[in-house]
Amino acid sequence: MHYIRWFDDLGIQDVPGVGGKNASLGEMRRELTTLGVRVPDGFAVTATAYRHFMAMNHLEPIIGGLLAGLDRKDVASYADISEKIGDLIVASALPPDLASQILHAYEELGRRTGQAQPLVAVRSSATAEDLPSASFAGQQESYLHVQGGYEVLRHVVLCMASLFTARAMAYREDQGFQHMDVALSVGIQQMVLSDQAASGVMFTLDTESGFPDVVAVNSIWGLGENLVQGRVGPDEFFVHKPTLKLGFRPLLWKKLGPKELRLNYDSSKRRLQNEPVPARQRETFSLDDDNILKLARWAVIIEDHYTKKRGTPTPMDIEWAQDGPGGELYIVQARPETVHSQKSRRMRIYSLAGKRGTPLVKGLAVGASAGSGPVRIIRDAKQIEQFRPGDILVTSITDPDWEPIMKSAGGIITERGGRTSHAAIVARELGIPAVVGASGAMTSLQDGQEVTLVCFEGEIGAVYSGKLPYQVEELELANLPRPRTDIMLNLGNPDQAFSLAQLPVAGIGLARMEFIFASWVRVHPLALTRFDSLPAELKGPIEELTRGYPNKPEYFVDKLAQGIAVLAGAFYPRPVILRFSDFKTNEYRHLLGGEPFEPVEENPMLGWRGASRYYHPQYKEGFLLEVAAVRRVREEMGLTNLKVMIPFCRTPEEGQRVLDTMAEGGLPRGKDGLEVYCMAELPSNFLQAADFARLFDGFSIGSNDLTQLILGVDRDSTMVAPLFNERNAGVKEACARIIQVGHEQGIKVGICGQAPSDYLDFAVFLVERGIDSISLTPDAVLRTIQKIHELESAQAVKAG
Repeated sequence: MHYIRWFDDLGIQDVPGVGGKNASLGEMRRELTTLGVRVPDGFAVTATAYRHFMAMNHLEPIIGGLLAGLDRKDVASYADISEKIGDLIVASALPPDLASQILHAYEELGRRTGQAQPLVAVRSSATAEDLPSASFAGQQESYLHVQGGYEVLRHVVLCMASLFTARAMAYREDQGFQHMDVALSVGIQQMVLSDQAASGVMFTLDTESGFPDVVAVNSIWGLGENLVQGRVGPDEFFVHKPTLKLGFRPLLWKKLGPKELRLNYDSSKRRLQNEPVPARQRETFSLDDDNILKLARWAVIIEDHYTKKRGTPTPMDIEWAQDGPGGELYIVQARPETVHSQKSRRMRIYSLAGKRGTPLVKGLAVGASAGSGPVRIIRDAKQIEQFRPGDILVTSITDPDWEPIMKSAGGIITERGGRTSHAAIVARELGIPAVVGASGAMTSLQDGQEVTLVCFEGEIGAVYSGKLPYQVEELELANLPRPRTDIMLNLGNPDQAFSLAQLPVAGIGLARMEFIFASWVRVHPLALTRFDSLPAELKGPIEELTRGYPNKPEYFVDKLAQGIAVLAGAFYPRPVILRFSDFKTNEYRHLLGGEPFEPVEENPMLGWRGASRYYHPQYKEGFLLEVAAVRRVREEMGLTNLKVMIPFCRTPEEGQRVLDTMAEGGLPRGKDGLEVYCMAELPSNFLQAADFARLFDGFSIGSNDLTQLILGVDRDSTMVAPLFNERNAGVKEACARIIQVGHEQGIKVGICGQAPSDYLDFAVFLVERGIDSISLTPDAVLRTIQKIHELESAQAVKAG
């Protein structure tokens, strides 16, 4: 009987015999290496070998008897039965014929790799794991840096014993698998020496929202166990799949992680040990752009391969490693993603209904939801008796031993870890909110304290005191009507883009650059272009902010381009209309380094803002950095769905000067289909609409400023604010006029102001006047889509 199968000979049809991990490695080695995917060599000890081992040691009836005494409601019972079964298996010997075949294959692997006793990873692979609906990830044990024939044999038995860990048995119970129906294969894989380089995981979707058009790459220094266990926060990268396939370099987003520890192999002591990462390495990315893009291309190849094999879209969860001596990248594991791929096309939109106060702690948001309950600080999984269903689990990190507690939690807060840590993965699978990497949570929160987790506002999750009321709106996306009038979004926060892109909207009608300025860039552009002129007290904070960027203006362009790219990539190929910066001078002054470059104005709302800045000698160089960021997104990343919009453009002559300045920066209107819109928010835009229309590709009505300027009302003044009314007859007449003139001139007209989000009757008025698009806040999408669809249907019946 042959108990060994080389990875080269395995394929997807072998999953029942060798488990999902080993089958996928063989599939990739055999079929994807010609496409550049690199997979380490190795072999599988098959499930038949496991059955042979069990039979020769007469273990099945003994284990069956032990399992019969399992109390499925008692966590301690799982631990007790697991220990007894594990001791029984470890004390058993491998049959001589099986041991001989393993040793012979190990020697052959040495000949293939040019090493007498190669270092290997010994990986468990259950025959029921890595299914599209149940991953079994982390339930069995795997071992790294194993060397020598005796050690390989010993660790094969340890892997077999791990089929009966308490967490593995509990997982099988939850998933409805019979314990004795599941067997174990063991993969013996050439070790990639990533302890001397980097390693990580990647998913072919966004792990939080399920957005399918990105590859999310996580990376740390050293062996990847620290990442999976949540001991360190990784670097995170997002690559846009559609334009990557077209040959562009769409690295949308790069987030530097703390990477506090590096797991190394100490060859003298023959053991793994964690060491602190030096500050300088923590402040640099663990992968360069070329390797990030290479991994993303491999991820796309792997996803496409398994999608074709399975005949259905198959997002993938992939582990990768970089070999220290040579720097080569390898794929060491690939399995179907099991959370978002199983979800229906139903979307929940959360919103807080009352005041929230100051967050008690913050971290990375997991779960895109909210939850409340009493805090329960647990330092060790053995303290499970202290935990009650619905409690909010607060701890340092979790591993699979914590899962019995996690299953009954109302939410999870960990002090350490990132989006691919154990706590994050389990929270997603269980559908509960989590805040991970929340430094200081165990000291800032008190046992028994009532708190609310808010994880639906983007990247950052927050924990607030008390039980805060929140509302949930459910959307069955497949059933939403599609009106003739394009419904678009107003959006400035890139953190929310992947989630909101799944709404049935026609794109982004207003992408606010100011949010990216304030949250991602945080420094005045002229403080970078004129850095040498700054006083010493400003240079220090700017040096700290721009660390890693020898060229200071490049920091601005890079950060701004990333924020824009996330918005454009999320909605690709739908249009995204980016408004160039529209801060007022008092708001620019609040940016780091802004004070020396901004005048003090009595009335900034009517002062030096919008178009008048872009060509002005005192700001032009700053605007050209904005232009450079747009060019990078369109030209290097291939996101030509990005359009731009000029705000507060007072005269047609000023509009032309802005277009000339854009052309000077290499971004002329019409290049690669670039469309330029004009914000219609000044009386002159409406009175001279035909002249403006000859310069631009479309108008977007800004009803907020338009209302102030038509009515002469400062909406921030408590004395006259009650007079602010977007539904005033004069405002509505101006809107109707520009829709008419725009259509007469053959250009599109939309609205991006707040009015249609607040007032359904205003949206109805615009549709009746024939507006092309209405851009709304996310919470107004559902009701407005339904109302507009009803109106258009009634119009069609009346016309027919």
